[in-house]
Amino acid sequence: MKGFINLIKPQGMSSAYAVGAVKKKFNIPCGHMGTLDPMASGVLPVGLGKASRLFQYLLDKEKVYVARFKFGYSTDTLDVTGKTELDGGNIPTLDEINAVLPNFIGEIDQIPPKYSAKCIDGKRGYELARKGVEFELAPKKVCILDAKCLGQTAEDEFSFEFRCKGGTYIRSLARDIALSCGTLGVMSSLDRTTCGIFNYENGVSVDELKSSTDANKYIIPADEAVSFEKLVLSSRQAEKILNGVFENYGFNDGTYRVYNGAEFWGVGEAQDGVLKIKAYVR
Repeated sequence: MKGFINLIKPQGMSSAYAVGAVKKKFNIPCGHMGTLDPMASGVLPVGLGKASRLFQYLLDKEKVYVARFKFGYSTDTLDVTGKTELDGGNIPTLDEINAVLPNFIGEIDQIPPKYSAKCIDGKRGYELARKGVEFELAPKKVCILDAKCLGQTAEDEFSFEFRCKGGTYIRSLARDIALSCGTLGVMSSLDRTTCGIFNYENGVSVDELKSSTDANKYIIPADEAVSFEKLVLSSRQAEKILNGVFENYGFNDGTYRVYNGAEFWGVGEAQDGVLKIKAYVR
């Protein structure tokens, strides 16, 4: 069995628990892409069996988040679940927010939250932060494709939508957008609505999956998740490659969805006419 379950994780549930429901349902090893914090909801792609090997080719796919930011204070976690560090900041207007948002579109430098899975000398940032260890995280390049404010949802809160590439921290955007407005801010809610081909339309809730008598209907074929050009091998080419014999078949350089006839083998990369399978799912 190979493919993906596009799980719609509810707020308040850990990603590990959600993936555990998939493992139990299909009785097969699973992996997930892009952990969602318990306070976040939305799309959580889960790879069944060897399909998890394709995640490395999905990490940089476009993601869409709908988030709410509260202004006027900051916390150690950059969201409303954390401990308040500073208070008393002003609440920006919609015009002030819209004036700074263009500065966050494109490739920008972003400092990840200390409460994150970033590694510092072999330790996760959140592990060190929970122990009160002082450390600094270096800025990283992230790509924001679009950023818009959807409107004001409370006296101190606004709703936003972000289209971005993988690796972007929305909590950091709450901090940085607030600072650009001359104030403080934290993330109060987060919903991932799109992750590559995965969205709410082709997703299934944890409860629906657990109660289904035909869970196979929710499986998205592995090759639908990757959008590279299709390459169908001849039987001779397939046999050679399977046995580790790499010959120059004149393939153009690039990354491909590789098939042996109708069977999807995985993702391969061609260089100088030679094709090597980098992520087998067969």
